[in-house]
Amino acid sequence: MTVDQQQPAGRVEAPAADAPVPSQVKLVIGVLLVASFVMILNETVMSVAIPRLMDEFAVTAATAQWLTTAFMLTMAVVIPTTGLILTRFSTRSVFLAAMGTFTAGTALAALAPVFPVLVLARVVQASGTAVMLPLLITTVLTFVPVSRRGRTMGLISIVIAVAPATGPTFSGFILSNFGWRWIFLAVLPIAALALVVGGSLVKNITTPRAVPFDALSILLSATAFGGLIYGLSSIGESTEGHAAVPPVVPLVVGAAALTVFVWRQLGLQRRDAALLDLRPFRSRTFSVGVGMMLISMGALFGTLILLPIFLQNVMGLSTLETGLVLLPGGLTMGLIAPLVGRLFDRVGPRPLVVPGSVAVATALALMTLLGSGSETWHVVLVHVLLSIGLGFLMTPLMTSALGSVEPALYSHGSAIMNTLQQLAGGAGTALFITVMSTRTADGVAEGLDPVVAQAAGIHDAFLWGAGLAVVAVAVSFLVRKPVTPADEPTPPAAQATPPTPEAPALTPEPAADHR
Repeated sequence: MTVDQQQPAGRVEAPAADAPVPSQVKLVIGVLLVASFVMILNETVMSVAIPRLMDEFAVTAATAQWLTTAFMLTMAVVIPTTGLILTRFSTRSVFLAAMGTFTAGTALAALAPVFPVLVLARVVQASGTAVMLPLLITTVLTFVPVSRRGRTMGLISIVIAVAPATGPTFSGFILSNFGWRWIFLAVLPIAALALVVGGSLVKNITTPRAVPFDALSILLSATAFGGLIYGLSSIGESTEGHAAVPPVVPLVVGAAALTVFVWRQLGLQRRDAALLDLRPFRSRTFSVGVGMMLISMGALFGTLILLPIFLQNVMGLSTLETGLVLLPGGLTMGLIAPLVGRLFDRVGPRPLVVPGSVAVATALALMTLLGSGSETWHVVLVHVLLSIGLGFLMTPLMTSALGSVEPALYSHGSAIMNTLQQLAGGAGTALFITVMSTRTADGVAEGLDPVVAQAAGIHDAFLWGAGLAVVAVAVSFLVRKPVTPADEPTPPAAQATPPTPEAPALTPEPAADHR
């Protein structure tokens, strides 16, 4: 097989270090950002609606929770395949398929006559969502110069962190004024518009390649990540005696399948045929960045699940009031993300990551002081501090980690990071809920008032979170500026091929020839 035949898809000439981003590329990235935000928003939008849906469809809390669990499971199963998808198919085809699938799922959810149809609609939504974010990240890494990459990745941080944070606020507002179907009806026209506009703007900016299709890897991936996510998400139910299957069963099956999956990928990647190429982990910067991201996402999702419980069950706030209390933090993270991106372009990751990790640890420590008599403004300030810390972590970690990966492995690096973020979210949620539930049950058994017992459980959960955040502070000093492809010779297997002639308007300005 010749070198040309071994070329990865999407290999275009990298833009010059200080080249401006072409206007049409900005439009494409803008469309992908809006589409990704709307899609990721739906990952957490159902948490507030579950009580209403339990009454509507006459189902138990454990059954209703499948609306969130099914979404996370589907994301965990599909995301590992996105490296293969982005290699085998053109950018335009992937966008149309992902956005079309999400739009169809949203319409189905809005019209769902029975609960199983609503769960199916969530699976369809998640199938499109799982592909969109890796597509966005790969597009940015390919077409945005290194010197401008931080500010653009800052916008992606808004999608990753702010969209899940504002999901409960959005659904709380809808539910306080309209029926639950409007959660989907409000999103449907935005999704349809993004599909139409994106269909006309998004062009083929990569060169698809017919790589081998390993069915066993897909089966192992689905079993591994699906089992781990399901096991983690059912730990909370297990502590209350509602889990359909003991969590240890899917966790053991998932861990065993993951071991075999990793072994198989290490063998397949030697001939460039892996479903999820693991070579990005050879970069120390990537490994450290991913490790820090896991802790950050665990803290984010754990907090997102506990704070609403605390605000409603302990402080007695309504659903809408809970959403409004959490809104300033989400908005703050969105507002500072572009600024953090610009700072990253100027000073690199460590000056941002170290204070960011300290802020997260401090915020989680302050959350241990919350109680039934706490003022609302106290919760708002602490949540805003947590959001600022996470904002200073997300963009530098994601940009430095993925920026250290060989261009040929951008799509796989993105798939790895997004897959592990799902696992981190599940692990963070499981940890916080398990600690809270165990401590609450012990308190009730000791004769404490249920509200006081739950407040004590939430205190312990945040204490554990603060402990993990302290570990992140120590690891943050290991983060360093990535060595980009421009700083070192490019291996023959990753040499660029000419851009696709189908989309000349999207081809970045060619870099100077250093050969």
